[in-house]
Amino acid sequence: MNIVILEGNPKSTGFCRDLTNKLIQGAVDGGATIKEVNTVKMERCRMCGVGEGICKDECICAFGDIDGFNDAQNAIHKADAYVIVSPVYFCEVTESLKSFLDKLRRCEKTWGKNKGLKGKPVILVASAGNSGHGLTPCLEQMERFCAHTGARVYDFIAVNRWNSDYKFEAAYSAAKAMASGRPIYESDH
Repeated sequence: MNIVILEGNPKSTGFCRDLTNKLIQGAVDGGATIKEVNTVKMERCRMCGVGEGICKDECICAFGDIDGFNDAQNAIHKADAYVIVSPVYFCEVTESLKSFLDKLRRCEKTWGKNKGLKGKPVILVASAGNSGHGLTPCLEQMERFCAHTGARVYDFIAVNRWNSDYKFEAAYSAAKAMASGRPIYESDH
């Protein structure tokens, strides 16, 4: 199984990076091949024309070759599943991940031509470091993205400093289960 890890973490060390490493280890132990996509250096949507550029008809970003967005989108299309992981910033995903998801949503909306994410399982992961607050709205934001693109939520994982001992293990287990092909619903057998 091929899994893409979408992350909006601007740090290469720390709490969220440790959590991401745990997810990667679980997926690898479940037999997956991993591709990491960090959205930090990608540009925000420029809303071409009157707000709908070629993303509406061609399902790609007009500027996506400049910042790597189109390569990331192609990797997601080729993947069997993916994980979205972000530290919580002001009760939301990081600004870079939000921008990436907005661009991807424009290209992948379920009523458009491109349905590269439709039906794919995704684990949604939020990590709140300092205050521990904002986990629920951050995960809700990710879930709305899944609703717009047709992705199927495999699991929600909310981690803060006082539950990290068991939630890191839950993240590992969820990634391993998804990578090994465990179905989302009983009817997926």
